[in-house]
Parts: sequence; structure tokens; C-alpha cells
Amino acid sequence: QVQLVESGGGLVQAGGSLSLSCAASGGTFGSYTMGWFRQAPGKEREFVAAINRSGGTVYADSVKGRCTISRDNAKSTVYLQLNSLKYEDTAVYYCASRPGIVIPVVPNGYDFWGLGTQVTVSS
Repeated sequence: QVQLVESGGGLVQAGGSLSLSCAASGGTFGSYTMGWFRQAPGKEREFVAAINRSGGTVYADSVKGRCTISRDNAKSTVYLQLNSLKYEDTAVYYCASRPGIVIPVVPNGYDFWGLGTQVTVSS
């Protein structure tokens, strides 16, 4: 069983930046695809970015150019750097993982989830 714990959320002004972290335990982190999703009030959970064990990455169009996902296998941690934040980026951000090299962009493609961290962007 994999446990995921997100951190780094908070309140930030529009145009600012934020870095989220997700620490994993209980699995072989280096072999997992790690993803970030977000869910705003009243909306469905949506894909943000993901990175596989080979360093391949996929980004949602809504964050492309403003977002960087990275991983540190030695620390079993995945990071999400968000720049030029917009009010529409306000959401709970979730970390997710799945074994293998495939990079799903839908929530049901992932097996394990963290509890999320709130990101609020003030306009």
C-alpha cells in the first residue's frame, strides 16, 4: 500500500508562484508514474500534470508553460511548480500514483491518492 502526503499549498496572489510536494511511502517510488490532479468546488477532479519513471511528462493545456513537474527518487517525492497563478487555479491539489510507465490523464488511471492540499489564488 502506497501512502501519499501533499504539502505546500496556501494562499497566494494572482501572478505569484507556488511549489507543491508529495512525499510517498510504502511502495517502490522509482517505478511509479506520479500525477497531480486538482478539484475546484462544484467541479470534477481534473488532470494537471504527471511524470513517469523515465522522466516523461504530460501537462494539461490549462497549465502548460506555467507548470513544471519533477521527481526526486532518492527522496520518494514528486514536486509541482506553479507559476503565473490565476484565480482559476484555485482548487484542492491531489497527488496520485500508479505502477508502470503509462501516464494516464484521468483519475481512474491511478491507484493511490493523497488527501490533498488547498491552493487559493486571490485575484
